[in-house]
Amino acid sequence: MISAVAFTVVAVILCIAALMAVFGITDVSMWGQEAIRRDGMVKGTPAPSWSLADSSGTIHRSPPDKPLQLIVFTSHSLTAFPSVADGLRELRADGADVDIVVLLRQPSDLAEPALRGLGLGSIPVLTGSPSLYGRYNVRVTPFVILVDSAGRVRGSSLVNHDWQIAKLRQMASLPLDDEAVPAGRRLQAPDLSAGM
Repeated sequence: MISAVAFTVVAVILCIAALMAVFGITDVSMWGQEAIRRDGMVKGTPAPSWSLADSSGTIHRSPPDKPLQLIVFTSHSLTAFPSVADGLRELRADGADVDIVVLLRQPSDLAEPALRGLGLGSIPVLTGSPSLYGRYNVRVTPFVILVDSAGRVRGSSLVNHDWQIAKLRQMASLPLDDEAVPAGRRLQAPDLSAGM
């Protein structure tokens, strides 16, 4: 009888240890450095379409009417990244062809006043949802995704500095793989069935 109780206790302890190990591995795989590198979307893939109103009732859409849209995934916490705010101000001043919007995960009364304090009050603040963030594969902020007027991702990255925003804007102007080679000059895959 004592050995049955001891066996049960040991079995329960091992089951708990196994569960803790599984949850620990899952936590590391979801939040580690490698996982953060996988956040966002691959360049050239279709971005989610949406239509959202800002606090004044103006409707903003993605894909944009302008050639590019920079979607900034953040909240009032952007105040902790002043260099990112500098990069957004520079892009706003230089980039007449870029529509910049801030997309919140949930409603926040602090976001607009904080952005005004950073000199970004002219950038529309839109309230998205956790599911919209999920469709963009964004978990950590500040994160930016550039979308072109055809609805394709042109750049995607976690940002901490102004130069990252400038670099992403520069990379967004590079052609996508299917745009790089004129249609008549694309290489055709060889027909391997001819030799059979």
